[in-house]
Amino acid sequence: MHQPPPGPIARLRSLRYVELHTPAFTEAADFYEDVWGLETVESDTGARWLRGTSDEHHVLHLTERDRVGLGRIAFAVATPAEVDQAARRLEARSLVPVTGPGPLDQAGGGYGLRFTDPEGRLIEISAQVEAVVPRGRDGAVPVGVTHAVLNTTDIDAAVAFYCDVLGLRVSDWSEHQMAFLRCNSDHHCIAFNQAEWTSLNHVAYEMTSVDHFMRGLGRLRHHGITPQWGPGRHGPGNNTFSYFTDPSGLVCEYTSEVAQIVEDAWIARVWRRVPELSDLWGTAGAPSKEIRCSMAGSPDPGPLASPDAQGSGPLLPVDAQEATA
Repeated sequence: MHQPPPGPIARLRSLRYVELHTPAFTEAADFYEDVWGLETVESDTGARWLRGTSDEHHVLHLTERDRVGLGRIAFAVATPAEVDQAARRLEARSLVPVTGPGPLDQAGGGYGLRFTDPEGRLIEISAQVEAVVPRGRDGAVPVGVTHAVLNTTDIDAAVAFYCDVLGLRVSDWSEHQMAFLRCNSDHHCIAFNQAEWTSLNHVAYEMTSVDHFMRGLGRLRHHGITPQWGPGRHGPGNNTFSYFTDPSGLVCEYTSEVAQIVEDAWIARVWRRVPELSDLWGTAGAPSKEIRCSMAGSPDPGPLASPDAQGSGPLLPVDAQEATA
């Protein structure tokens, strides 16, 4: 008798960190520490692990590579037993982990596994990662990563996979262009943007409050860096936003006050893609072709793809790849 696929492989607690690949490793590492406000926890040849103000060991892992791209997305689960259960549920879905389940050989350690999604992104789930003593939150620096927006060639398939397999829930849609998915009370930890190719759109870093958000913009301005879009406040998610590019050309965002979801009371809605909902404050103006181009990125087959598949691809401004998360 045919058995239906099992439910989600695990209960994800939070987005733990992202790994970014960059050929401009030294410049990017200096930017995220000296300008962006993160703090190096550990470093190695061609690798840097940086923390925010929370107790998470690291929220950004930078790795030196020949081309820019997304290295992996890591989620937290509660216990090693949940990791083992996730491995069994992946096997029931004919999805084979590329690492684990078992101890993770990385800064911060932990017990986890990694597998790829249908578009080649590397996903990690982990427990028992080393914690660090929280830093004070008086400074206008990030708490940690709060969401990543991913460009996808098939938004319906991407949403289905992340909901069915990873247990994320849809919070809202921006027409049929973007979908916002959550794993906890934050409005979204992952958003998908319908695009011409698979790539990273941007990574967002949480600031403690609007005041911290604005003071962070002030600090960047003192470094001669102004927002490429923002400041403003999005309709979907209700979060503040300001977008920048790092020395690799990858887009990073300061954000605060993301909407909090009451699970049993929230009803997802479809937002219209109009300027007054893209920016409720009306302060940011329209995103430029340059920031749209950066958000579009270049085709990224994933970190485990063969070298032949790692073409640089074009960098073209694509109107449909405008992000509103």
